[in-house]
This record gives sequence, structure tokens and C-alpha cells, in this order.
Amino acid sequence: MLTAGTGSSTYYGELSNPGTLLKLQPNLNVGLQIYVTPRISVRTELNWFQLKGSDAEANDAGRKSRGLSFLSNCFEISGTGAINLFANGNRYYRRPTLNIYGFAGIGLLYFNPTAKLNGTSYSLEPLKTEGVTYSRVVPVIPFGLGVRLKVGPNTNIVFEGGYRKTFTDYLDDVSAKYTAPSSDPVTAYFQNPNNPAYNTLTTIPVGEVNNFTAGYKRGNPSATDSYFLLNVKIEYYLPINTSGRRGNGLISRKKRSSTYRYNKRGGIKRK
Repeated sequence: MLTAGTGSSTYYGELSNPGTLLKLQPNLNVGLQIYVTPRISVRTELNWFQLKGSDAEANDAGRKSRGLSFLSNCFEISGTGAINLFANGNRYYRRPTLNIYGFAGIGLLYFNPTAKLNGTSYSLEPLKTEGVTYSRVVPVIPFGLGVRLKVGPNTNIVFEGGYRKTFTDYLDDVSAKYTAPSSDPVTAYFQNPNNPAYNTLTTIPVGEVNNFTAGYKRGNPSATDSYFLLNVKIEYYLPINTSGRRGNGLISRKKRSSTYRYNKRGGIKRK
């Protein structure tokens, strides 16, 4: 079964606002899914999405004084397993009109936090704004729920929400403490954009200057960053099995039994 969809992404970390449930950023995905039993499927999927955060949009003066921001184009590849509430019939078109499923798995995320200075975008990781080196490729654990609606013999529409636990606190390039200003003016600016003692590249309006110095708290290293993907997908069944015969939506050379069977009109009856 082929899958493709679009939706939104929401970032949770030092540069998001407390209480933010959804902050819509673009998201695209493609995947391939197969059923190994009438209720259980496995899927591999590629997602592209953006994560974004800014102190300028914060609701407290301390955050605004810090003045940090980032935008990251991200790629995630994952493998997940799903358990469906209702079993499929013995043919792919004999499936319930409405189904609910839960999924979980493992994946790899590539991220690249960037920020702008005078209209030019800079990648933040090579600048070592906190004096540390971190990997831009990290493992993630995706899990969530979905609702599947049958709209044709070969086609479903799916609404899915999935949370991602990560193993990094640097999705936004912010984690621990301020370090001494770099001798490079670009790096010094991104270390502390609102402090002219750290940079000479911008003019800061009166009232926005902070006095954050080396060793002062810049982020919260006790909690890793995370994100949430909300998708609308189309699933298309390829009506073949591994033996090459048409008409079976499962991947076995044998016919599989199920607790329920579904007729062509979507009616349900016990086997």
C-alpha cells in the first residue's frame, strides 16, 4: 500500500511558548505500508517538515530580552508498526469503512537550525553558539493515533497525529549556558543577539538590551526538545500479493483468516 500526505508540524522546546498545542508549519510525507496480519501492519515513511521558534513571539519579557530564534528544515525516516481496532477481511477491499489504529516505532531525524542576520541565513550548529558540538542526525521515537476512512475499493483517507520523542536538546540550537563572546562577529551575534557587548552588527532599541554573561542560563538542559506531526494522507492499495496473483491485500501466499469478514458493500458478518 502506497501512502502520501501533507499536514503541519509543531516544535516544543526553549523557543516555543508554554501552553502551545499546535503551531502550524509545513509537512509532506510519502511511505509504503504492508499488512502482516488482518490487524497489524508495518510501514516505512519519509517526512519533510519545518520547525520554527522565536523569542520575539514569547509572552514574557525575559524571553524577548534573550532574542533568539531558529528555523529548521528537517527530514525524518522511520519504521513503525500499527495495530488496528478492527480486522481486515480476506481481501483488501473487504475492510471496514472506518478504522482506528495506534502506531509506534523508531526513526532517524536530520535537522539544521538556522537564523538570519541582515537578510542572510546562517546554519547555527557550525558556529558553536554554546561552545559545544552536537550531531544534526539523531534517533527519534514516533508514536500516535490515526483514523482511517475507506473512500473507494483501493483508497483510504487517513487523519493521523504523531508525537516524536527525540534524544537531543539542540533542535533549536539552545540548551545550556552562555559562553564568552566569540571573536567572530557573526558567531557573537547569534550567541546573544540582544546584547551589544556581544556584537556590533546591529543596533538594539533602548529597553531591549540584556546583560546575560558567560555562565548565565541560556536554555533548559534538563528537558530534550520534541515535535508533533499532524497529517492528512491518502492510502492506495496495490492489489497484488507476494505470489504475483491479484486480489489479495495481504502479503502471504496463503489466505489468512480473520475474526470478521466484510462484504463488498461494507457490511460486517462473523466468519
